[in-house]
Amino acid sequence: MRSLLLLLYWLLQEHRSNNATRELQYWTWWKSSQREREINLFILAREPEGFSIWNGPPFNNGQPNIKLERVPCTVSKFSENGSRLMVIKSTSEISVYDCHSLTEIKSFEIPSVLAATISPVGTYLQTFQKSSSPQDKNIVLWDIQTGSPVYQLFQKNMSKTTWPSLQFNSDESVVCRMATNEIQFFDPSDFSKGAVYRLRIPGVAAIELSRAPGSHVAAFVPESKGIPASVQIFSCNKDSQSLPVARRSFFRCSTVQLHWNCGSNGLLIVAQSDVDKTNKSYYGESKLNYLTTDGSYEGLVDLRKDGPVHDVQWSSSGLEFAVVYGFMPAKATIFDKRGKPILELGTGPYNTIRWNPKGKFLCLAGFGNLPGDMAFWDYSEKKLLGTTRAECSVTSEWSPDGCFFMTATTAPRLQIDNGIKIFRHNGSLYFKKMFDKLYQADWKPEAPEKFGDITDLTKSISAVKIDEGKKQAQDPKPSQPTNKNSAPPMQKPAPYRPPHAKSTAAVQEELFGGRASAEELSKNALRNKKRREKRKEKAADGSSAANDS
Repeated sequence: MRSLLLLLYWLLQEHRSNNATRELQYWTWWKSSQREREINLFILAREPEGFSIWNGPPFNNGQPNIKLERVPCTVSKFSENGSRLMVIKSTSEISVYDCHSLTEIKSFEIPSVLAATISPVGTYLQTFQKSSSPQDKNIVLWDIQTGSPVYQLFQKNMSKTTWPSLQFNSDESVVCRMATNEIQFFDPSDFSKGAVYRLRIPGVAAIELSRAPGSHVAAFVPESKGIPASVQIFSCNKDSQSLPVARRSFFRCSTVQLHWNCGSNGLLIVAQSDVDKTNKSYYGESKLNYLTTDGSYEGLVDLRKDGPVHDVQWSSSGLEFAVVYGFMPAKATIFDKRGKPILELGTGPYNTIRWNPKGKFLCLAGFGNLPGDMAFWDYSEKKLLGTTRAECSVTSEWSPDGCFFMTATTAPRLQIDNGIKIFRHNGSLYFKKMFDKLYQADWKPEAPEKFGDITDLTKSISAVKIDEGKKQAQDPKPSQPTNKNSAPPMQKPAPYRPPHAKSTAAVQEELFGGRASAEELSKNALRNKKRREKRKEKAADGSSAANDS
């Protein structure tokens, strides 16, 4: 029996040693391969004190190293290509950082700034300020390299459909903005010319410029005087703008969401109505429409379950799109570019879908008021890889290399249990970190093609068997030595206490010099205790009187 136990112990130690060796070999391989391409993953985390930038997974010692120490700010945003980072430090100061050197390259003093954004390649900074009259041009486009304004205009207010006012495509070769009853186009090499040509669209309320390439623009015109709402697609080429290349009309539509695919030849339209005439939903009804620029498809997407459209996303190739729809439990389906279903992902408590940048993996999740269930799919193999749960998640996104999936619980949406979780492509937990308060957690954008073949990367990750209970999936203990460059460990937030309970505890501490005991008797219990003591005293007095007689 003893020899058998020794044999089992030896096998266990050998297994642990092999796992540690494979993990070290994988980490060394990963670093060397990324060094050859000079590309790494980075994570931005913004807390009340400011933002910091960490290196992304895989982590050498189970914890991320801090690449940029905490910088005070209220807003931070990467450019689309990840080359630059815009940071609003106060209501009058905006800084731009170079993401390669992580150094500040330009600072702007802009009084009373309400909003700001950076262009896709990081060439321009666009700001919105308070304005008292149309003579005050409150939207300014700044050249980041020179720090000088290149274009200014007046805009009365700001909303989701009107900000940013100037829209760029991915390579900044096309620039346009929505004005009253028209779309204005600009020469990105010389904004001093103003609008070089205008596209007349009476009643236009929202536009969406295609990203890659910037060949088309979609325009939404709401219902008016019995005329149905419509979405029209126009060419961005001045010589081809006389007529729309595609058009779709629909009644009972108050707002739309416009989703261009990669290639700019397909547009998904989620038409939302505030009222559901069937009285099945308090939140109104929504329909999914699909338009192509070549006219091959125009109409509704055939969704095989009644209910709202929760989420829709194109694949990186632009040849397929995934939809989550229907009353709970919702249904998820993948369609091809002709609008035909090609893969059913089943039903469940889902309202979110995320396609990884390589187009190989999908995450189907239920966030918001749902419990946080997640299902990870391999689209190329048409199989389910794993399921897990990330409760109370507010944001979620795949890493640029397509191997890791990060969820974050952030304020002000949720004030407790703020933190970050990073999962592998199959749903297994890789890393977890809690914060007292977290406002933002983002991957630094990178072009997916910089990371090589996704199959090779995931095979290497799968070779490493890391137990979820290991140190790297938890915060390090304070008694354990840690690297001075590692992210500081955060204690788990205290349980939630309502405001009135907090104030009561504070008053008791101030008056009595200590915290109120959790076992302190309530008023009713104290009153009952006094009554029992009085009854005991009376009984004692009665018995003593009887003995005297």
